[in-house]
Amino acid sequence: MILQSILVFAFAVLSGSFLLNLFLNEDKPKVNTSGTKTVEIGLQEGNKAPDFQLKALNGTDVKLSDLHGKKVILNFWATWCPPCKAEIPHMQDFYESSDKTEVEILAVNLTTSEKNPGNIKEFVRERNVTFPILLDQDGDVGDQYRAITIPTSYLIDSNGIVRKKIVGPMDKEMMNQLIENID
Repeated sequence: MILQSILVFAFAVLSGSFLLNLFLNEDKPKVNTSGTKTVEIGLQEGNKAPDFQLKALNGTDVKLSDLHGKKVILNFWATWCPPCKAEIPHMQDFYESSDKTEVEILAVNLTTSEKNPGNIKEFVRERNVTFPILLDQDGDVGDQYRAITIPTSYLIDSNGIVRKKIVGPMDKEMMNQLIENID
């Protein structure tokens, strides 16, 4: 009985110290074996954006990490979403006026939520959209980026770091301000 009590106490102390250590070190930057700071992959501001590859509406494969060196507005949307419809013209105006060597828009259509995915191409054509439209046909990227309320956008800097999450529609002025405030 005494031995059992000692074991339970020892287990509790070890578990508690492990959890305390985990909690206290949660916000500390990770350091690799060479002593340089590494950035955690995730969706919080300051995290490296999770990489993905999706097929674009034009048939090309687009990989987020291939845009390293550019600022990216990563937008999640659907054709049936009224705020998404309102946001699209602002995104197109922003895209037309931006330097494509420095900024990219990736508009990820949550294809699994579409009633008729065949209408996406017509929707884009009617609105003269020229920025890349990516098709999340399995819903994996939308899930990974927690795009529950749409539109949801992530502002990613030229090093692939998440700088801001925006839930709800943006206008051209807001996009310009957001892009100006990051590297």
